Amino acid sequence: MGYTFAEKALARAAGLPLVAAGQIVDARPDVILSHDNTAPIYETFKKLGISRVKNPEKLAITLDHAVPAPTTKHAQNHAEVRAFVAEQGVSHFFEAGRGICHQVLSEEGVILPGELILGADSHTTHYGWFGAFGAGIGRSEVAALWATGELWLRVPESMKVVVTGAWNPGVTAKDFCLKLIGDLGVDGGIYMSIEFHGEAIESLSLDSRAVIPNMMAEFGAKTAYLPPTPAVLEYMGKRARRPFTPLYPDPDAHYDAVHHYDAGQIEPMVACPDSPDNVKPLSQVAGTPIQQAFLGTCTNGRIEDLAAAAAVIKGRKVAPGTRLLVIPASSLILNEALRLGYIQTLLEAGAMLGVPGCGPCMGNHMGIPAPHEVTISTANRNFKGRMGTTEAPLYLSNPAVVAASAVTGVITDPKTL
Repeated sequence: MGYTFAEKALARAAGLPLVAAGQIVDARPDVILSHDNTAPIYETFKKLGISRVKNPEKLAITLDHAVPAPTTKHAQNHAEVRAFVAEQGVSHFFEAGRGICHQVLSEEGVILPGELILGADSHTTHYGWFGAFGAGIGRSEVAALWATGELWLRVPESMKVVVTGAWNPGVTAKDFCLKLIGDLGVDGGIYMSIEFHGEAIESLSLDSRAVIPNMMAEFGAKTAYLPPTPAVLEYMGKRARRPFTPLYPDPDAHYDAVHHYDAGQIEPMVACPDSPDNVKPLSQVAGTPIQQAFLGTCTNGRIEDLAAAAAVIKGRKVAPGTRLLVIPASSLILNEALRLGYIQTLLEAGAMLGVPGCGPCMGNHMGIPAPHEVTISTANRNFKGRMGTTEAPLYLSNPAVVAASAVTGVITDPKTL
């Protein structure tokens, strides 16, 4: 019997020849991620009676969740993070405005194929887009990693999702993820490693690949994985800060569940309030009035997403009574979108532009809706109160649908424009 990606990745991280699902291992991550939450993690760390981080070169810290700082409390938090970075000699530090941690660390080559990253953020599953094992952990666990350099993990069971065929025009990786989560539920992948295979997966662009493991946090996954393609290895090879070896599952690896999808049978989907698994076809919710449209986040704030929105909105205007907020996932994306004219197109339509970062995705600032205002968003999560207002319904969709909805003031299929 062969081994899954998760078994191979955690065997490597634990320095063992092989491991099996269900086994407990002491893993040594290649990268330890935190963001604005670094300051409270440091308070926990100091309670351990330790003054120095064991491996500061493994820490990666990004200010992204509340940038620019919306309150004095947030500003103080940022100041404490900067002081910690200087005190501990953390070299992988990315200031406010550089962008969202998951996008930035991918762009910077801080984490690489086959490696293990553990982070104090639930969407650390993101790094599976290029074949890394990414997992979210708690703040106290990060403090323990700072102190010891290792953490025990249970090797997860694996689920295989095979997507064959070709994607129809207007159908995106986001729609596929919503379909999968809608079919199996937000707990369908609890503490599992979700592997994605098939020619439809291999055909995805680099930007689209990143959507899938990111969304698997909403599926309950411990980690998610897409086998690295030659294009992925070329992209990461140009950014790599050290040698790396990609990992691939064996053909005879054991999976606890296997699911098959035909890409040609998937249509645009929308997650309705108040859960990512309350999913309906776009056709069933079209016409629902909205007051705000949000394009951005680590799920769908990349160049491909801005291009799709600009193509829909070019020559049109945001509907009266509706707001369109655009926040690129990183400064590199913002610069490229400016160069290509996408930002100009969106601004001419009446969009607002935010600083690269998380923005209103977690309800901090820059787009918090009023009570009973409806938002359609490219984000990954729509639980009640996620964007800061409990009484504000939140829908999730792909970027073109968000743009079309901003133009009409109701949830809209771009094909109808």
